Amino acid sequence: MEELIDVLDENGVLTGEILPRSEVHKKGLWHRSIVVAIVNENNQILLQQRSNNKDKNAGMWDISVAGHLSTGQDSLSAAAREINEEVSVMLGYKTEIKDFRYMYSFRKEQVIREDYIERQFYDLFILRAFGLDDRVLNFQESEVQAIKFTDLMEIEKMIERKGIVDRPEVYGVLIKYLFKF
Repeated sequence: MEELIDVLDENGVLTGEILPRSEVHKKGLWHRSIVVAIVNENNQILLQQRSNNKDKNAGMWDISVAGHLSTGQDSLSAAAREINEEVSVMLGYKTEIKDFRYMYSFRKEQVIREDYIERQFYDLFILRAFGLDDRVLNFQESEVQAIKFTDLMEIEKMIERKGIVDRPEVYGVLIKYLFKF
C-alpha cells in the first residue's frame, strides 16, 4: 500500500488534503520531509548509497536518512521511523528525543521529470549515535544498497566530484556543526 502524505500550502500549513505519495509528486504539491545526519563518536557521518531502483538519485551516495512524513506524523517520529526502516538502527531506550538536534527547516522545489515534481519542506536533524559500526548495521535493500561512515574531507571531495546527492542546504550546516567538535 502506498504511503499517504499530508498536503501543505506554499507556507507549510496543512491544507487538510491527504494523497498518495505518487500523486503528491505527480501534481507537484507541497509536503514535508526529514533529513537526518547520523554522526558517530569520531565525527564521521553515516552515508547510504541509494538503491538503483529509486525514482531519483538512483545509485548515488546520500546523507544518512531522508524520507517523507506520513499522514499525521511529526518530523521527529518520521526521523525515528526512517532511521529504523532504511539503516535498521533500533533507537530503543538508549536514544532520547534530546539526542536529536534540530538544525533548521528549508524548502526546496525541483522538477525531476515532467511527472515527478518535488516541492518539499525539509526538517534537518543531527543524531549523535555512539558505538555504531557500519559493518554490523543492516539496511533495507529496496531503499539502500550500501552504507559507510565517512569524514568531512571525503564528503567535500564527493561534493566536488558530484558523487553525492545534491543537498547543499544540508552539507553546509553539517560541516559548520561538525567543525565545532
